[in-house]
Amino acid sequence: MEQSELGKTEEHNHSSAELSEQAMADAPQSADEPVAVDAAPATEDSTPNPPADNSTPAAVVDVGYKRGELVDGVIVSTSPTSITIQLANGREGIIPNSELERMDVKRLEDFVVGKPLKVVVVNPYNRQGQTILSYTLALEELDWLEAASYQASKEIYHSKISGYNKGGLIVRFGRLRGFLPHSQISETRLAASEGETPEQRYTQMINQPISVKVMEVDRDRNRLILSERAAMREVRQQRKSSLINELKVGEEREGTVVSLENFGAFVDIGGAEGLVHVTEITHKHITHPNQALKVGQKVRVRVINIDSAKNRIGLSIKALESDPWDEVVARYQRGMLVRGTITKLTKFGAFARIEGDDDQEVEGLIHISELSDERVEHPSAVVKRGDVLTLRVIKLDVAEKRLGLSIKQVNSAEFLDEDLAFAFEHPDRVAIPTPAPTTTSKREGAPLKSAPASGVSTPASGVSTSASGVSTPANEENTPANEENTPPAAANGSEEN
Repeated sequence: MEQSELGKTEEHNHSSAELSEQAMADAPQSADEPVAVDAAPATEDSTPNPPADNSTPAAVVDVGYKRGELVDGVIVSTSPTSITIQLANGREGIIPNSELERMDVKRLEDFVVGKPLKVVVVNPYNRQGQTILSYTLALEELDWLEAASYQASKEIYHSKISGYNKGGLIVRFGRLRGFLPHSQISETRLAASEGETPEQRYTQMINQPISVKVMEVDRDRNRLILSERAAMREVRQQRKSSLINELKVGEEREGTVVSLENFGAFVDIGGAEGLVHVTEITHKHITHPNQALKVGQKVRVRVINIDSAKNRIGLSIKALESDPWDEVVARYQRGMLVRGTITKLTKFGAFARIEGDDDQEVEGLIHISELSDERVEHPSAVVKRGDVLTLRVIKLDVAEKRLGLSIKQVNSAEFLDEDLAFAFEHPDRVAIPTPAPTTTSKREGAPLKSAPASGVSTPASGVSTSASGVSTPANEENTPANEENTPPAAANGSEEN
C-alpha cells in the first residue's frame, strides 16, 4: 500500500477481490512515494477495510456474481447487526455488522426497506452459504467511475484541499483522495505561499476551494492525479465570460497585476483578467510595462473596452491619472521658450522632456530640421542624451498630444516681441533680455550672425539676472557656445542674432 499526507495517513488499496483484515494489516507500506493517492475515505463513518469474512467456502458455488463486482440491489430487511439486500438475480446478500459499526447514525438511518442501492460483492458464497456485500466499497467504486468520466470529458471538478505531503496537495474527490503534484499547482496559489518546507507552503491552503482536472486514473495502482493549472485556463475564461456580462465601459475596479508582456500588463479584476495596453499604463513615455509596474502590484483601473465576441476586456490605468497635457495647454503656447532635457535620439530628430507642475512630464520632438541652421546628418552631431537646453515651442497639437520643439528658432527674430513681453510679465520664469556682445563660435571659428537692429537679444540668451533685477551678459567662458555638444544655432546670449 502507499502513504500520503507526509506519511502519516495510511493508504488502503481496495481491490475488487476480498481482503481480510489480517491481509490488510500485513500489506507493505511506502511512506516515500509522492504520488500516492488514498482511495479510502477519511470520514468517521468510513470503512477502511472490506467486511471481515474469514470463513472458507465448503465448495465452489456459482451464484452469478464475482468478487469485486459492482451490482444493484434493494433492501429487504434491516437489523442492528446486518442489512439484507436482494440482488437482481433474486439472490440475497448481507452487509455485515463489521461494516455497520463504522457508520454514523445518519448513514444507518438511510437504510430503509425498499431502498435501492449499489453494493460490491466481497464474497459470493461463504461457508454459511451467504453472499457478503459492502456498501462502502460501492461508494468508492462509484467515485472511481466518476473520476474516469471526468478524465474522459475533461470537465472541471470543484473541491477543497484536504491535506498535503512532501510532493504536493491532497484534494478530495468524493470519498477518494486525489494527488495534486507541486508542478500542477496554479501560479497564483504558489505566489501566495511562502516557506521552504511543505508545512510552511501548504498548511495555509487546507480547506481552500480548488478547481482541478483529472489527468490520470489508475484503479489498480490506486492513483488519481489532478491538475489545477490545466483547469485554471478554462476557469479564467468562464469567469471572464461571466464578468463581461456584468462590466460596463467606464466602470472602475481594483485589480492585481498578474503578468507583464511586451505589449502590456494583464490585471486580475475579480477572477478574470483584462489587458492594460502599454500605451494605457501611464502618460509618461515607456517602452515596456516593467518600467511602471510589477507583478503582484495593486492598481486601480478603468474599463475602456469590452469585446464579448472575443471575450476580451480592455483596461486603462492612465485614464484615472491627471493628464499632463491639461497643464501643457494652460501653461504653454506656440512661440514660448521652455527648458527641456534630451531623452532619446532617433534618425529623424531628438525627443526632449519638459516638466509641468506636479512633476508631470511631457515630451516633445525636435525634428532634425530644427536642430541647426546647417544640415545635420544625425541628431547626435548636435545634441546628446541628458543635455538640458532652452527650446522654442513651434507646434502644439492638443488633439494628437504632440509638441513640436526647436533649437534653431530659439534666437529667431520672429519671436522677439513675444519674448520681451513674456519676459516682463514673468520675470521669474525667463530673464529680461539685454543686448549681448558679439562673440566667435569656437566650433566654427567664425563670427555668428549679427544681432537684429534693435540691439537686444532674445530671452534664450545666456544672460544672468543680478539681485537688482538687471540682466548682465553672461561670461563667454560659461556660454554653451564653448561646449562641444551645443549646436551653433542653440548658442545663448554671447552670440549675436
